[in-house]
Amino acid sequence: MEKTDNSNDLLRALPSVDSVLKSEIGRSLAREVGAAKLSAFARRVTDELRNELLANSREVVAGSNGGDGVRMDLLIEAQRRLSELHRREKASGLSRVINATGVILHTNLGRAPLSANARLAIEMASGYCALEYDIEAGVRGRRGGKVEDFLVELTGAEGALVVNNCAAAALLVLSTLARDGETIVSRGELVEIGGDFRVPDVMAQSGTRMVEVGTTNRTQLADYRKAISQNTSLLMRVHTSNYRIVGFTKTPALSQLAELAHGADLPLYEDAGSGALVDLTEFGIEGEPVIRDSLAAGVDVVTFSGDKLLGGPQAGIIAGREKLIERMRANPLYRALRADKLRLAALEATLEEYSRENRVPVQEMMALTAAEIDARADRFIASLGKRLPSTLTIEKAEGASAVGGGSAPTSPLPTVLISVSSSSRTANEIETLLRRRELPVVVRIVGDRVMIDLRTVAETEEPEIEKALLSL
Repeated sequence: MEKTDNSNDLLRALPSVDSVLKSEIGRSLAREVGAAKLSAFARRVTDELRNELLANSREVVAGSNGGDGVRMDLLIEAQRRLSELHRREKASGLSRVINATGVILHTNLGRAPLSANARLAIEMASGYCALEYDIEAGVRGRRGGKVEDFLVELTGAEGALVVNNCAAAALLVLSTLARDGETIVSRGELVEIGGDFRVPDVMAQSGTRMVEVGTTNRTQLADYRKAISQNTSLLMRVHTSNYRIVGFTKTPALSQLAELAHGADLPLYEDAGSGALVDLTEFGIEGEPVIRDSLAAGVDVVTFSGDKLLGGPQAGIIAGREKLIERMRANPLYRALRADKLRLAALEATLEEYSRENRVPVQEMMALTAAEIDARADRFIASLGKRLPSTLTIEKAEGASAVGGGSAPTSPLPTVLISVSSSSRTANEIETLLRRRELPVVVRIVGDRVMIDLRTVAETEEPEIEKALLSL
């Protein structure tokens, strides 16, 4: 590479916006990007090159010898930058990625992947649909009625309600049942979850006054009893989804809290966080409450997420006593928080899978054994075979997958990882190249090696990862 000192000559050789638009790359992007945006991209690229030339920092490929060679070099560079600008702009949106991290409910990657039926339901609901229309009777219907019916069936609740996320569900419960009153909660349950969701902040926003009882690690039933006063509106239990306190700990059973609350003519509310509709211990997941069990223990209202252990779209689900559910439905805040048609369509299809006793993708991934993943890893490595560049080394390593999403922090899932290392690139360089592909492959780095966990990779996605590795 050599520098030219003649900036004026280079400026005259600078391609125009029109020539960039009419270039091979410009023409190929025209339909995908649109004329107005592509023109803006081309102006940005030529402005960048002009500024570099004025600063005399532009390098020209050796051998150009000025004239047409320089002009062609600059046009090629403009096309490269135009393509890169488009790639970055495209990657900044909700583009599809391959999750090879082994974190099942990866918050940054959209948490639970939906079932095929849920995806189809979204497509069908994207046009006109019977959102609030009773087709049989030909009159206005109940929004989300089928979803609520499924929730009643699957949880044993008397009624149910759906809003846009779990924080909204907690806000609606507290503002309906405890505004201007006191809510008693254990000091050890004042958690902060991802995205700056803090229980005390939501309680303050709802208009209830928080009354803390007990200590961080031990709260007795007597602590709740002593705190109950004429100003008490609600007893609250918060499931510490994303962490556990172990050792010298104590907390009352839900049935004990329910008996205390009902004896004082108060409702008991549980924020179950991730929320499981079935017992997950068969998958090695411990410590996650089953919603039906909470209600059977006497909880009057329980809230939980739709896009975590349930395996559906983002949603805040409220289940419990019918009279309390109807009070929330009548709260004007509910209209501001209620779910849209696409969310309800996906949730309805997900709950129908449960009703038919089918597994959703999240459960299928949790159910994979280390032996099954090991066999897939063997097939994957064998498929690459001699096509693999000599600079790359791929081998297996033991490891652990994570449920993620603030769920089951003490229940890692044994797995077998595919370790990738290179004699010519660092692990960070490999990770960057995989992530910046047209179809990004998101991996994790352990030590100085890139790790691929097939637990969160569909078998149909494995060929894409193979191509990504071969392209290194």
